[in-house]
Amino acid sequence: MKKPILVIKFGSASITTPNQEIDEAVIANVAVQVAQLIQKYNIVLVSSGAVAAGKKLLKNYTGTLSEKKAAAAIGNPLLLQTYAHYFSPFGISIAQSLCERHHFSNRNQFLQLQKTYEELWKSNVIPIANENDVVSNLELKFSDNDELATLIAVGFGAELLLFSTSVPGVLDADGNIIKEFKMMDAAALSVAKKEKSIVGLGGMTSKLTFARLATQMGIKAVIFSGRSENAIIQAVNGETGTICRAQKSNISARNKWLASGSLVRGQLQIDEGARKAIQNRHSLLAVGLVKIVKSFVAGEVIEILDLTMQTIAVAKTKIDADTLQNLDNLQNVEIAHADDIVLI
Repeated sequence: MKKPILVIKFGSASITTPNQEIDEAVIANVAVQVAQLIQKYNIVLVSSGAVAAGKKLLKNYTGTLSEKKAAAAIGNPLLLQTYAHYFSPFGISIAQSLCERHHFSNRNQFLQLQKTYEELWKSNVIPIANENDVVSNLELKFSDNDELATLIAVGFGAELLLFSTSVPGVLDADGNIIKEFKMMDAAALSVAKKEKSIVGLGGMTSKLTFARLATQMGIKAVIFSGRSENAIIQAVNGETGTICRAQKSNISARNKWLASGSLVRGQLQIDEGARKAIQNRHSLLAVGLVKIVKSFVAGEVIEILDLTMQTIAVAKTKIDADTLQNLDNLQNVEIAHADDIVLI
């Protein structure tokens, strides 16, 4: 029987020391736990830390974009060497997977990535993914590795997505850990504090945002601190951190990719009648259009916003924005077919 997929994301702060060097004790602990979990799961590690590992070797580092790219170039092999060293005693090899945003927005490229990972798993090799910071286009970057981990989890149909952080979970106003979110709604997203770590790009808002996407696609997510001895195994068992419960999902693999991996190019706002129509699995017709918020061309993926400007769906369009704006009669003009609309 095919193993379920487990994606574990390690933030920079969770695997580096206060001096922003790779914390080898943490990596060693990760290896011990993953060696147990690999018996049950096909595992992907998404690991930050390359910039933190490499920047100490740059003279007069100030954090400019080019310096960060240089630090990543230095730090990536250092990070991978550390993982390889501590996984080797368990007979586990690791592989580097440097990803760019277009690898997910192009479905054929994404399927190639998927096949590569499947070949690695057959040989007991764990892919360690990170953004290819050295060449990534600034406009097409992942927002952070929380996004990369979520795109892998959703695209591969993972069972479980773990976010290892520097804090024990999502905290309420009194500083207590929120044990569980049964539904990732606006109230859940509102509890996130805005601060982020010195070495990381994201923060709790990022983790909750992508946990919401994962749970809507049927994946359980856990936000936890990975520094204690058995934290990863406890997170897998739902015994630590904040659990974000998976919602029931009958979305096809293609539409999961559409909702998560594709690059959103445009936005439009629709009226209440159109909102009800697409939620009842009907096509989006131009008669329900309120306004075009951001232009697009036919075949691109757009966000569909309701009257409150909340994103309620993504869709692959059949018509471009300019044509849509210049039509005299919008009756029966189809913007997106029902099969190309994914509610989120």
